[in-house]
Amino acid sequence: MDDTGGNEDASTRPEDDPLLSQRRGLANLAYRLLGSLSESEDAVQEAYARWFAQPADHRSAVANPAAWLTTVVSRICMDQLRSARVRRERYVGEWIPEPLPARAEWSALSHGSREGDPADHITLDESVEMAFLVVLDSMTPAERVAFMLHDVFRVPFNEVAEIVGRTPGACRELASSGRRRVAAARTGAGGAGARRRSAVVGEFRQAWQAKDVDALVRLLDPSVVAVADGGGRAAASPEPVHGHVRVAEFLVHLADLAGRLDLLERTVNGQPGLVAVSGSQVLTVYAFDIDDSRIRRIWAMRNPDKLRSWSN
Repeated sequence: MDDTGGNEDASTRPEDDPLLSQRRGLANLAYRLLGSLSESEDAVQEAYARWFAQPADHRSAVANPAAWLTTVVSRICMDQLRSARVRRERYVGEWIPEPLPARAEWSALSHGSREGDPADHITLDESVEMAFLVVLDSMTPAERVAFMLHDVFRVPFNEVAEIVGRTPGACRELASSGRRRVAAARTGAGGAGARRRSAVVGEFRQAWQAKDVDALVRLLDPSVVAVADGGGRAAASPEPVHGHVRVAEFLVHLADLAGRLDLLERTVNGQPGLVAVSGSQVLTVYAFDIDDSRIRRIWAMRNPDKLRSWSN
């Protein structure tokens, strides 16, 4: 699969090419690899730009154009992941993957039209749950790409090897390592059903709005961790807050500072979550990791750059 650029062929209009139907699948892959809608959209756009920049005879010689695009997007994402580790060292505070809204619920939050928003291309399933994306972020770039391509997108290891630049055996080991990380992160989770998770989030919202520390403590796992991402653009705790009592007291302190706490129950990355709003402005998106009855992790996204899909 050659991803070498070339001269643009003006006789072919990109909008007429059937390969554009691959955009949704490529966007789904890129978001899961990068955890960023804007960066995933850039990766997909760059892959298409490279495709259409080739002369027509080069494109016609490619046996499987869809696989070619998958290869290019994956390689672009690998490069992004490598440079991201350097950028993260300069990032202010904690970094959390960009949260995804559910399209039907998003329309209730927005008074404007956001047709063509990159978030509309992402399928909400267990591979975009915030807990899963956070585990992915702990992997090396090669490990993340190998695991995601094989275990989630079912790409054979011989093709993964061509993309990652390792042998099929090495890619098998990378995917296996990624699988172990995911399994370890899920150890202890009770696998609460959707209805129970929704009920826990609803009870949490009511307790928080009531500023009831005791009720919050009962809903939080003793080892709960709350992480906030302001990116230097919005006020946020620079360090994670640990323990159910400290997290409950911290949440009540935030409610005291806010005065009125407007919280909406919404789907965040395919799971029950909360959105803090002021009028029509989205201030914070909260995602949760919930076991049978208690919240184990809270992720609070406050960086406005990562809330564009939630805004007007």
